[in-house]
Amino acid sequence: MSRTVHCEYEKREAEGLDFVPWPGALGERVFASIGKPAWGAWLAHQTMLINENRLSPMDPEHRAFLEREMEKFLFQGGAEKPAGYVPEDAS
Repeated sequence: MSRTVHCEYEKREAEGLDFVPWPGALGERVFASIGKPAWGAWLAHQTMLINENRLSPMDPEHRAFLEREMEKFLFQGGAEKPAGYVPEDAS
């Protein structure tokens, strides 16, 4: 049986994640209060950030940047797109 959480991102009940997706307190907070659809939206945004900013998940500074952006995206009402970002379908 899946667990349900009140998703802070979507402001509604949603299916909860199956595991803690990030180490530390932020990962525990995400697990407790972010649903699967919101986590999927973050993963898409994170992929865009990694690609547009040419980030390496192995670099500690880049990981710290992604963690800050994750917190903004999921808990503070969104995060900004990289400078000069143009979505593919807007061409």
